[in-house]
Amino acid sequence: MSRSKLVIIGNGMAGVKCVEEIIALEPDTYEIVIYGNEPRPNYNRIMLSKVLQGEHSLQDIIINDWTWYAEHHIRLCIGETVHRIDTRGKYIETESGLKETYDVLILATGSSPFIPPIPGMDKERVMSFRTIDDCTRMSDYSKTYRKAAVIGGGLLGLEAARGLLHLGMEAVVVHNAPYIMNRQLDEKAAAMLQQELEGQGMSFLLAKNTQKITGRSQVQGLQFTDGSKLEAQVVIVAVGIRPNVDLARRSGIATNRAIMVDDYMRTNVSDIYAVGECAEHRGISYGLVAPLYEQGKVLARTLCGQETSEYKGSIPYSQLKVSGVDVFSAGEISGEGMQTAIQHLDGIQGTYKKVLMQAGKVRGAILFGDTTEGTALLGLVQRGADVAELAPNPAEMAAAALPAQETVCACNNVTKAAIMKAIQEQGLETADQVKEQTKASGSCGGCRPMVVALLKHTHNLKNNGGTGVVAIPDKPAPMPVCSCTDLGHAELKGILADINVLETGLPDISLILQKLGWGSELGCSVCRPVIHYYLQVSGGTMVVREIEAHSEVQVRWDDQIPLSSYAIDAKGLAAQLRESWIGAAMPSPVNMGVAPGPGSLVSALVQDIGLLASPAGWEIYAGGHAEHPVKQGGLIGVAETEVQAATLASACLQWYRQTAWYDEPLWAWTERLGFMSIRETLLDDQLQKELAATLQADI
Repeated sequence: MSRSKLVIIGNGMAGVKCVEEIIALEPDTYEIVIYGNEPRPNYNRIMLSKVLQGEHSLQDIIINDWTWYAEHHIRLCIGETVHRIDTRGKYIETESGLKETYDVLILATGSSPFIPPIPGMDKERVMSFRTIDDCTRMSDYSKTYRKAAVIGGGLLGLEAARGLLHLGMEAVVVHNAPYIMNRQLDEKAAAMLQQELEGQGMSFLLAKNTQKITGRSQVQGLQFTDGSKLEAQVVIVAVGIRPNVDLARRSGIATNRAIMVDDYMRTNVSDIYAVGECAEHRGISYGLVAPLYEQGKVLARTLCGQETSEYKGSIPYSQLKVSGVDVFSAGEISGEGMQTAIQHLDGIQGTYKKVLMQAGKVRGAILFGDTTEGTALLGLVQRGADVAELAPNPAEMAAAALPAQETVCACNNVTKAAIMKAIQEQGLETADQVKEQTKASGSCGGCRPMVVALLKHTHNLKNNGGTGVVAIPDKPAPMPVCSCTDLGHAELKGILADINVLETGLPDISLILQKLGWGSELGCSVCRPVIHYYLQVSGGTMVVREIEAHSEVQVRWDDQIPLSSYAIDAKGLAAQLRESWIGAAMPSPVNMGVAPGPGSLVSALVQDIGLLASPAGWEIYAGGHAEHPVKQGGLIGVAETEVQAATLASACLQWYRQTAWYDEPLWAWTERLGFMSIRETLLDDQLQKELAATLQADI
């Protein structure tokens, strides 16, 4: 039985993807012939920027090598440009005179770089960035010339500019909009991206319209409509693409901006289909890979006679990764009726997240710095999901990750499990209701952000699971403080916080121990300092003066200012903190360091609390440990002034005093409470000031 002949015009990603799908579905249905105008097998154009940046070679980006064509009995005709289709005779003809009959024809002619009508585009060393040959030309130019201009601040333009930097050239991006990637990003994300790329050596001229390219036969620079000029020896044009439709138009196939197709990728001519960048579906032609692959799958099933859902269009998305910069954009980011559903900026981590909604539905998303949520957000955008389905914010993620028996409210010894159980069983809706029922956040209030996050997390779990109740494990018995009692640290601390020595009239520790049902009248050397410390940090009157808690706070600083340091007084700040903290009772000895710069002899990262001078002012770290087990501290926050740095460091120390167990090192405390929980507490401005003031009042 003879097979039908399937001819594909175009050896690019869209057409060959369709062939791959056909082979997977019905490998013996068609005799397949592919015509391509480049002298090489199918390769990944999306990876051209990686070739230019030196991360990959041509061989690395080949999708299907010569062997693949041979194995699947595909006849590949390279270096051939088809210039005519006889739709009645059902054959094609190339510029070299070759003719090929077909039973089924797929147009996958792709697109070409759009060349704007700017005078001087025909000068030597003015080029586009579209093929592997373009990469080779740019590499050759870099060996002789140094100054390059890239016209176009979109995805392709930025990738081209980064490649030029890798080749050792100066790269200036010229963009006619007020900020880069304006079709995919908002102004904030674009500014963050620009700052990052400027740090890598890229330059930008924004809101600039090129009037002409200067020079005689060879390019010498750009002249702009505002009269300014830019010197350039190489000009890369990356302002967009134009679908290749001339062949179809000459052959009587219906075209608009691109070749018009229906939901099964059929043109108006029988047995002729179009797929990829050259196709226009419901008025839209796509220039991104994912939609082209979706089209290829639908077309393959159609040609194999298999049932398939129609192609209904795609939600465009783009992802940029240039030398460690991660950017993601999906769906609509502007337009009438568009509102912000989520917007989160973390200046310390350098991340940004924005989710757009319209009429209560998720319509678009932007991620910068951390794109791990990209796939999930794309799914929500594609489905037009309700905003209620949005992923939790960082606080809720921290709440979800917290172990069930972790103490959330150290002041009142309330665990995550107890809070969630109360929310579930009593139908609590607000943080104030949680406080009333469990006492969580009822004392210092520092745990309120986590209580709010747990409230949202619990409700989301119930909503996503229908009527199911979250399973909460039984609370394990705590380790007793000592052999004198069965009470653990959390329970003992909570009880002592409720004892007001002045009101109860308890004159000494023996009566306190008697009230607690202690096994020893005077306690022991283990529990007596514990009781003394918990009474002190809870505000009780000190009744056992002869027993002292830890009060050692060692403060170190670097007198030698390294060359890379900043104009600050590290010694003065260290002395101020030492004076402020001297005599403060601590759960465990605390080491603190002040470093005037990255090259300091004192490492701020392996101190219990470390302050490191930076261009922004001071970076404050907590939870480091220089001895076994060696641990690097986490960044709590950045302060512009020494006063603000001292306040944040003092707030951290006081929060440690209030919530740590006796003899618990600060690094172990950060692991138990969770660094994110501690950080969110301390970055509450009002609470931060209250904690710092409490420390001063206690000394």
